[in-house]
Amino acid sequence: MPLPRDAKPNVPGVQTVKRTNRFMYALQIGIFAGLIFGAIRWICYYFRFTGVIPGFLVEPFFLRSFLAGNGGHVVGTAAFIVLSVAASLLYAPIASKLRGPWPGALYGALWFCVLYLWIGPMLGMLLPLGKLSWDSFWTDGSIFVMWGVFIGYSISYEFTNERRRDKQMPLPSMKH
Repeated sequence: MPLPRDAKPNVPGVQTVKRTNRFMYALQIGIFAGLIFGAIRWICYYFRFTGVIPGFLVEPFFLRSFLAGNGGHVVGTAAFIVLSVAASLLYAPIASKLRGPWPGALYGALWFCVLYLWIGPMLGMLLPLGKLSWDSFWTDGSIFVMWGVFIGYSISYEFTNERRRDKQMPLPSMKH
């Protein structure tokens, strides 16, 4: 007779299924995505690959002179971490069952379009598309696509892999 999913057998050699907490996992992925890609955005700004300051997300709330300094870069990276956490928490329930890197790439491109083509120019966070340099456009677009791949692929891999564990498929043998 099979055991219920939440049963904890005391039988040696029998594994129990431990589910990943979706909220906590998405939160962790968002924090790491924000740290990694916030740092990449800062490096790209430092080396002048992009003219969009790292703190562009909070530009309506802070003076540009502050955001252009070191304190503004820290605030900008923190804002990017918050955006990444929100994006990963949104992705987890909606698209975690999609496989491969393409859903994440499209997700990052969608965020880029929303921020750079719609909300950013509307709120004065960014220059309009015609006035934004091509270097900034392509650099930030590429960063956002890779950011989306990181979030999407990390979350979908965990939860499609979890479905495999739920079916209790045997793991591949390492014997040669």
